[in-house]
Amino acid sequence: MAWLVLVVSGILETVWAIALDRSSGFTRPLPTAVFGVALLLSMAGLGYALRTIPVGTGYAVWVGIGAVGTALVGMFALGESASLPRIICLLLVIVGIVGLKYFH
Repeated sequence: MAWLVLVVSGILETVWAIALDRSSGFTRPLPTAVFGVALLLSMAGLGYALRTIPVGTGYAVWVGIGAVGTALVGMFALGESASLPRIICLLLVIVGIVGLKYFH
């Protein structure tokens, strides 16, 4: 259960990162509210998962999921570069996340 919560929390990290960008410095109410709710839920889920998963592993997986998710949203929805080197680097992060889970 802790791993599922950790993955969902990592996805919520992507949500709050994108909402933070869309809030325009906290000047737009809806993205600001989405940011706050997603941030609280993401942190709460991370805290829950860390009761079972070691902090080094849990935090690295959480950040990795959030970073990859945010980069993918940027590439596919926000017009950021989807160059081959960038995609390869994201794949390496994913391999690292899977490795942390596998060798946990």
